[in-house]
Amino acid sequence: MSSASAPPLLQWIEPLNDLARLRILRVLDSHELGVGELASVLQLPQSTVSRHLKRLLDAGWIVRRSVGTAAMYRLATISLDAAATTLWELADRSLADMAVCKEDDHRVREVISRRRIDSRQFFGDLGSEWAELRQKLFGDLLNIRPLLGLLEPSWTVADLGCGTGQTAAELARWFKRVEAVDREEAMLEATRKRLEAIGNIGVHRGDICNLPFEDNSMDASILSLVLHHMENPADALREAGRITSGPILVLDMVGHDRTAYRDTMGHLHLGFPEDSMVDLAAKANLELTRYVQMPPDPEATGPPLFVARIQPKA
Repeated sequence: MSSASAPPLLQWIEPLNDLARLRILRVLDSHELGVGELASVLQLPQSTVSRHLKRLLDAGWIVRRSVGTAAMYRLATISLDAAATTLWELADRSLADMAVCKEDDHRVREVISRRRIDSRQFFGDLGSEWAELRQKLFGDLLNIRPLLGLLEPSWTVADLGCGTGQTAAELARWFKRVEAVDREEAMLEATRKRLEAIGNIGVHRGDICNLPFEDNSMDASILSLVLHHMENPADALREAGRITSGPILVLDMVGHDRTAYRDTMGHLHLGFPEDSMVDLAAKANLELTRYVQMPPDPEATGPPLFVARIQPKA
C-alpha cells in the first residue's frame, strides 16, 4: 500500500519500524540538533542519519529549522495529531530502559556541552541575523527607555544574555557602567564590534545560571528576551538575584499560543503571563513587584511584550 493511500494511523506507524529512527525521535524530543550532532550521538554515519531524517521529515514526525547555512531538527510539536502523540508516548516508554538509549543520553549531553566550546561554528551564522530577527518580531525593543530614566544613572547594570549588544548599547547611555554577558562567543564577537567605541561597557562570556560576578555586585540587572529560551527560567532569575542588590528588569513576550515558535525558533516557553512570572520569581526567592504589558509595535509580527520588575523579598 502506498503512503498516499494509507490510513492516517498507518502513515504515523510506518516510520517507527526502525530502531535508529526511534532513537532519533527520542533525542529530538528533548533537544534540537543538526545532522552531525545526531551522528555523534547515535554513532552512525551522517549519510545514514540524513536518510532517516528525510523519512521522518516527510512523515511529519520532525521539523527542520534553518540557522544560517545549517539545518536543525527537533520532534514536531504542532503537526502531531492525537494518534501520533499516543504512539510516540508508547514508543518512548518502551525505549527508556534500553542500554543503547541510555548511551544516547550520555552522548547528547556531551554534544550539547561541546556547543559552548565551539559556539562560533554553531551560532556564527545566527549571530549576524539576530538583531534583524528581533526587530522583525518585536519592533522597537528599546521602548523601555522611559523606565530606564527612573533608575539611578550612577548604577552598574548587568545585561544578561546580551546577544549582539543592542540593549547594552542603549543601557550605556543611561548608566555609569554596563556589564554585558552572553554564553556564545559568536554573539559576543558581534557585541564587541557594535560596542567598540563605547567606553563604559564590559563584555563577558558566561552562563546566565553561573555568572562571573560577586554577590550584590550589580545595582540592577536586565534580561531582555532571554527567559523564553531558558529550560529553567527560575534558575536564571535566582542567579540574577544573587549578583543584584536592586531591581531585576525582565523584558519578554506575554503568554501566547504561537506553538510554531518551538519548532521554527527553538523557543522553550510560549511567553509568560503575569501569574507565571509571579511563580518564577517565588521559585527564585524573589518577588514580582510590577508587570506591565507594553503596547505592540504596529510593524512587529511577534506577540506583545511585557516588562516586569522583580526584587528580593521584603
